[in-house]
Amino acid sequence: MSSIIYTHTDEAPLLATYSFLPIVEAYAAKAGVNVETRDISVAARILAQFGLADDTLGELGALAKTPEANIVKLPNVSASIPQLKAAIKELQEKGYDVPDYPESAESAADQEVRAKYDKVKGSAVNPVLREGNSDRRAPLSVKNYAKAHPHTNKPFAEGSKTSVATMGDNDFASNEKSVTMAADDTLRIVLDTAAGEQVVLKDSLPVLAGEIVDGTKMEAAHLQAFLANAIAKAKSDDVLLSLHLKATMMKVSDPIIFGHAVKAYFKGVFQQYGADLAAAGLSANDGLGGILSGLGALSNGEEIRAAFEAALAEGPRLSYVNSDKGITNLHVPSDVIVDASMPALIRNGGRLWGADGAEDDTLAVIPDSSYAGVYQAVIEDCKQHGPLDPATIGTVPNVGLMAQAAEEYGSHDKTFEITQAGTVRVLGSDGTVLIEHDVEAGDIWRACQTKDIPVQDWVKLAVTRARASDTPAIFWLNESRAHDAELIKKVNAYLPDHDTSGLEIRILSPELATAYTLERMRKGEDTISVTGNVLRDYNTDLFPIIELGTSAKMLSVVPLIAGGGLFETGAGGSAPKHVQQLVEENYLRWDSLGEFFALVPSLEKYAEQADAPAARVLADTLDRATGTFLNEDRSPGRKLGTTDNRGSHFYLALYWAEELAAQTDDAALAEAFGPLAKTLRENESVIADELIAVQGKPADIGGYYLPDPEKTSAVMRPSKTLNEAIASL
Repeated sequence: MSSIIYTHTDEAPLLATYSFLPIVEAYAAKAGVNVETRDISVAARILAQFGLADDTLGELGALAKTPEANIVKLPNVSASIPQLKAAIKELQEKGYDVPDYPESAESAADQEVRAKYDKVKGSAVNPVLREGNSDRRAPLSVKNYAKAHPHTNKPFAEGSKTSVATMGDNDFASNEKSVTMAADDTLRIVLDTAAGEQVVLKDSLPVLAGEIVDGTKMEAAHLQAFLANAIAKAKSDDVLLSLHLKATMMKVSDPIIFGHAVKAYFKGVFQQYGADLAAAGLSANDGLGGILSGLGALSNGEEIRAAFEAALAEGPRLSYVNSDKGITNLHVPSDVIVDASMPALIRNGGRLWGADGAEDDTLAVIPDSSYAGVYQAVIEDCKQHGPLDPATIGTVPNVGLMAQAAEEYGSHDKTFEITQAGTVRVLGSDGTVLIEHDVEAGDIWRACQTKDIPVQDWVKLAVTRARASDTPAIFWLNESRAHDAELIKKVNAYLPDHDTSGLEIRILSPELATAYTLERMRKGEDTISVTGNVLRDYNTDLFPIIELGTSAKMLSVVPLIAGGGLFETGAGGSAPKHVQQLVEENYLRWDSLGEFFALVPSLEKYAEQADAPAARVLADTLDRATGTFLNEDRSPGRKLGTTDNRGSHFYLALYWAEELAAQTDDAALAEAFGPLAKTLRENESVIADELIAVQGKPADIGGYYLPDPEKTSAVMRPSKTLNEAIASL
C-alpha cells in the first residue's frame, strides 16, 4: 500500500509536528490517504546505532531507491560534537544504555563506539535520503506575498568596512586535484610518511566509470598565518571579527578549522595553559563554550577563565550569537553556519552584533576560498547599488547536484587530519597514482566522489526547469578549479542530449554568476542557479533570505532518480532558539509554511502512485488554503500575545476545511468537511483565545533531544475545542 512517510526530526520542527501532524492525519484519512511516521532525529539515530531502536534512517534510505518512495522530510539536527554529547547525556539520564562519546579512541572498543557515533554526527541524514537532485524555489504565492509585504534589507553605511577575508592560496580550493574514472575500480588512500612507513587512510573505496574523484588539502601552517592576519586586521580596522564555517555538514574538516580559529584568537592562553586543557579533555574544536564549562574540574580553572576573559578584552571585538548570555561567535562550532549567517549579515547592512548588543561592521572570516567570493560579490554589489528591494527583485530558484552523496565534502569518511608529514596518495587497484599531495602534520586532507548518473540527471533537471519556467539557467562552475573543470566537461557533453533551443543556458564562475544574477534580480528578472551540493546549500539560503526574509518558506522537491519523491520542508534549519522560547514562554515562533508547501506535491505524488483522485483534491485544496493563509497573514508572530505556530496550524486547518467543503470535484469530501469547516469558523475566537491563553508561562516537554511524547503533545495541542473538532472527523 502506498504511504506518505512524514518524518519526526528535531527541535522546533519536531515540536511543530506534534501540532500539525494530527491535522494532516485526520484530513488524509478522510481521503483514504495513508500517512506513516518515521523518527530520524539525532536521538533516534543514536539509539539505532546501539540496537535500542529500529534503523529508520536506513529503512528510508532503501525506500528512497524505489519508485514507491514518498517522504516528507523536515529539517534535522546535523549534530556537531557538542550537540552529540548533549544528546548522549540526555539519553543516559533517561535510562538508555548508550556509551559516552570517546574523546580519544585508543582502544578497539572505543574505536568501535566512535565509528558508531561518526555515523550520527554531521550531515548524516541527507546523503542517505537524497537519491535525487534538488529543485528548490520560492512558490509564486510566497514571492507575491513578499512583494506585497516586503521585509527590510538594510543599506550598507557610507564607508562600510565590512568585507570577507579568505585564504585564496594553500586551501581546499587552490590545492584541489580531480580525475574522471575511465573504468570501475576500488581505490585506496594512503599516507606515505617521511619516515618511510605507509599508513592506510582508506582501504577500500569503490568507484564507477565516469565518476569524478577529487583530493585536496588545507595547509595548517598557512591557515594559522591567515587567521593571525585576519585577527590583526579586525583589530586594526576596529570591526567585529566573525568566523563563518559549516561545522555540521563539514563534520570533520570544519570543527578542526574552528579549533584553529579559537587557538589563534586565544593564542596566549593556549601557549600558557594548552597542556592543562588537553589533559582535561577540553578541545578548542568544541569551542570556547565547551572549554569554559569544563574549567570547574581544573585546580587552576579560575585562573584560566580569567586569562580567557583578559584575551577577549584585549583582542579584536568578536561578533556575538547572544550578547545577553555572553555567547560569542567562537563559543559553539554549530552556532554560526555560513549559509545562514552570511545572508543575515548582508540583509543587516553588513553588520553583526557585538558584546553590548549593538551592531557594527564586520570582518567575515571564511578560510576556504571555494565560495567565499560569492559573499564578497554580494557585499560589493550592495555597497555600490544599495540594498535589494524585496518588492521589486526577481527570484533565484536552484537546481542542485546532490544525488547519491554527490560532493559531500567533509561530511564523510574520506577526510583526515594528517598526523605526520609525508605524501597522501589515491591509488588505483593496480597501484597507479591518481592523485597525490605532499602534506605536513596538522594539514586537513579530503576526497570526495560525484557519480555520473546524478550529473546526467542534474543537467536534465536544469534544462527541464529552464523550459518549464522560461528562465535562464546558469551553471555556477569555475573552469580554473579542478573539480569544476571535470564537471564542465560533463555538462558540455550532456546538454546536447536535451532540447535547449530558445533557452539561455550558460556556465559562469560563482563570482561572475553572482554578479550576473544580481544584475538581473535588480531588473525584476528571474535566474536559475544550477550548482553543486555545497553551493546549493549556500544559495538556497542566500537568495531566499534576501528575497523573502527567510529560507524556511521554500518549496523543495527532490525528484528521486528511481521515480519516487522526497519533499523537503525548506532550508530553515532546526531553530534551537525557538525551542528555548517555547520552554521559557510557551510560545513557538517556528513557521510551518515549508511543511504546507511540501505536503502539496507529496499528496500529488500519492495520487499518482496510488491512483487516488481524492489525494489530488487534498493537494489542490491545501494549495489554495495556503494562499489564503498567506493573504490573511497567519504566519507566526514574534511576540507573546500573537498567533504562534499552533495558531498558524489552526488557521491552515480552517482554510483547508473550507476549501474542501467548497470544492466540487469530490462530493464525499465536501460533505465530510462541511461540518468541520462550520465548527472551526464558528469557534474561531474561542480556539484563538485557548491557544493564546497558555502563552507566557514555562512549558515542560520532558526533554530536548528526546521530548516526552505525552508532555509535548499536551503543550503543542492546548486547544480543547480544536482538538475535539479535529477528532470529530
